[in-house]
Amino acid sequence: MATQDIQILQPPGWPKPKGYANGIAARGRLVFMAGMVGWNREGVFESDDFVAQARQALKNVLETLAEAGGRPEHLVRLTWFVTSKAEYLASLEALGEAYRALMGRHYPAMTVVEVKALMEDRAKVEIEATAVIPE
Repeated sequence: MATQDIQILQPPGWPKPKGYANGIAARGRLVFMAGMVGWNREGVFESDDFVAQARQALKNVLETLAEAGGRPEHLVRLTWFVTSKAEYLASLEALGEAYRALMGRHYPAMTVVEVKALMEDRAKVEIEATAVIPE
């Protein structure tokens, strides 16, 4: 996004967040994506590993975004639903590597929520996304 189309919102005196933005203001075409789980394009889970599923879910977000002409830097919000806070926290280093391999160092506003279960029984993570593509 061009700098005039996006503004990272960082209130003065707040500590800089690690791996996400407190907020983003953006101008352009809005793209809303459903929650993506870690299955492949045939709807098959290839792994029960948390990081592998998160990587695939992010790939699914990016492939869907590409259909609108978007790229990772156009993502302004990600909401992660995880079935285990402990597994998420134990995986942070590997998860960060997988994230950066797909997203680079772009960190939109993000929320992570632990849920009892997801609609797909094998799913360990579901990622919902919002993007703004410059006009």
